[in-house]
Amino acid sequence: MTNNVLAASSGVKQVICINWGTKYGAPFINRLYAMVKRNITPPFTFTCFTDARCGLNDEILCEDLPPLGIDKMPDRTLGIWGKSRLWNRKLGNLKGTVLFLDLDLVIVGSLDAFFEVGNAEDVFLARNQTTPFERLGQSSVMRFPVGKLEPLFHLFNADPQGTADKYRFEQRFVTRNAPGGVKFFPRKSVLHFRQDCRWPFPLNYVFAPTLPSTARIVLFPRGLHPQHAAEGRFGGSSAVRSPLRHVLNSRHGKLRNGEKPFRYLRHYILPTPWISDHWHED
Repeated sequence: MTNNVLAASSGVKQVICINWGTKYGAPFINRLYAMVKRNITPPFTFTCFTDARCGLNDEILCEDLPPLGIDKMPDRTLGIWGKSRLWNRKLGNLKGTVLFLDLDLVIVGSLDAFFEVGNAEDVFLARNQTTPFERLGQSSVMRFPVGKLEPLFHLFNADPQGTADKYRFEQRFVTRNAPGGVKFFPRKSVLHFRQDCRWPFPLNYVFAPTLPSTARIVLFPRGLHPQHAAEGRFGGSSAVRSPLRHVLNSRHGKLRNGEKPFRYLRHYILPTPWISDHWHED
């Protein structure tokens, strides 16, 4: 057994992403590719599994979406179960170890170490920081050998709704059921923007979010896109607000979807310039 993961893939680092529907599309894919290219030691490949290739950078390798195996995705769940396509026995022409990255993360440092840790047959996930008392992975950053997760594909397809109801999130399903178990990338290399970069209330009204020196990837889950955070747009599509205006809105009942006032107040963020330093194509 070797500790050199790259030895199993002829020295080529294989990065993949997946895109379906209209939520993200070419701008996010191209931006992710550019961030990978700036932060990886060649040789590498970047493959996107997608149902829409228009507007993609010519250097991106495109593959059709792997089959789902079911007619209807689960509802009443928060998980991104469309990622189950990645659990197929085959992923296009790829073989060996692949590193999967979500489209809405920001790469701020070298990706090389994500290919060097552990063994080639291991399944690695980022650690989920929102559940510190649960050993739970975060599927936004995931490394696995192609075909290793095929048992999950069949298990999920046998009862999609029941599986989603039981586990809620696809990452919990992977963490609990991956053949041979899962391992985690170093905790401080993959950070959660709201938890690891934003200042706690009330300092979030005074200081812009910081970028810890250990970070290699920063995640933006729960609908907060990097561009929103860069501009200081609390709640995604809402307008940029001054700290005072944000506080006044909480007093006047102008909250989102019945959100509780304190939750509203502590989620405020100032514009975050360092995101734009990394979140770009060229």
